[in-house]
Amino acid sequence: MARIVMKFGGTSMAGTERIRNVAMRVKAQVERGDEVAVVVSAMAGETDRLVGFCREASPLADPREYDVVVASGEQVTAGLLAIALQSLGLKARSWLGWQLPVRTSDAHGSARIEDIDTRACLASMAAGEIAVMPGFQGVDAGDRVATLGRGGSDTSAVALAAALKADRCDIYTDVDGVYTTDPRIVPRARKLTLITYEEMLELASVGAKVLQTRSVELAMKEKVRVQVLSSFTVHGNDELPGTLVVDEDEIVEQELIAGVAYNRNEAKVTVVGVPDKPGVVANIFGPLAEANVNVDMIVQNYAQAGGTTDVTFTVPRTELVLSLDVLARSQGLIGYTDVRSDDAVAKISVVGVGMRSHAGVAVTMFKALADRGINIQAITTSEIKVSVLIAEEYTELAVRVLHTAYGLDATT
Repeated sequence: MARIVMKFGGTSMAGTERIRNVAMRVKAQVERGDEVAVVVSAMAGETDRLVGFCREASPLADPREYDVVVASGEQVTAGLLAIALQSLGLKARSWLGWQLPVRTSDAHGSARIEDIDTRACLASMAAGEIAVMPGFQGVDAGDRVATLGRGGSDTSAVALAAALKADRCDIYTDVDGVYTTDPRIVPRARKLTLITYEEMLELASVGAKVLQTRSVELAMKEKVRVQVLSSFTVHGNDELPGTLVVDEDEIVEQELIAGVAYNRNEAKVTVVGVPDKPGVVANIFGPLAEANVNVDMIVQNYAQAGGTTDVTFTVPRTELVLSLDVLARSQGLIGYTDVRSDDAVAKISVVGVGMRSHAGVAVTMFKALADRGINIQAITTSEIKVSVLIAEEYTELAVRVLHTAYGLDATT
């Protein structure tokens, strides 16, 4: 008998018919003889609707009351799933975040899970009851409801799996696993059977939307085996059909490249004529950090004849206006002559733990793009990732070219 945490996303819970479908999947897992806990998201679109209500009530809503409102979507689906399971003759009950409790920090809207008391839940499961819990929520030290931020239900599920010492955390979504790239762009993309935590974390951080980044970080830290699979496959037709996210030691033969990811939510900023002296770069990025702007790629050019240089960096496209405003207010501190921006750019990344032991990965990328006339505007690397910034109009071409260049295309 295994202990499994099953997590279902918003598309899986979008309406009573789909909730019945989820109940049937949970029943099938129970009939295999497993102990099961379920974590659910709100119905697709529901959280946006609740956020809209808060904004209508007040543009500057109290974050504690905001969390009370937006956390209610998951409470509804948890209760409905418990009812659906009971209608199938199963013992089930819902556990809200405050009932376990799930203890979080007090950063409302982006809280972090600090501890989960699983004693009551484990006793319930030992008695043959299915535990159904709303994701995305917990309670702070003052017993106020706190939410984890967008995508927080994945994190809730992994944290619960770690606390329960579960054998696996199955995350059901609208895709049937992790692919070598977006199948909508590359029809010959391959579904991966296994992927390492590090590769999944890098892919999530550079644009792949299969798993939320914080959930992968937590899974890697706690060594929780995570499986990504679809809730829309036919019942009884799948035996571990998705992609398993595991420790690197569990993969016998590593692929050179696990996947190619892209992110169109990028904007490039160039600060022109910056004095080439110590401390100036800190004067640029200090005010941006204080404004909570997330800076990604950074490139500093060679010093020019007048003792100045240019500094180029990228920010999320949604934060471009804020970034330009911060730089304008910091002009006296920085001493630049001009600021230029471009929001028609995209970041393309190749990720793979095989990079550690193979040379020439970056050269393959640069040559493949050059052969198709795609200019690289900025480069950043990590131990298992190479990312480049290109003009947005070449996004899909770049993804297809690189997928082929690294031999990722399916043979059939």
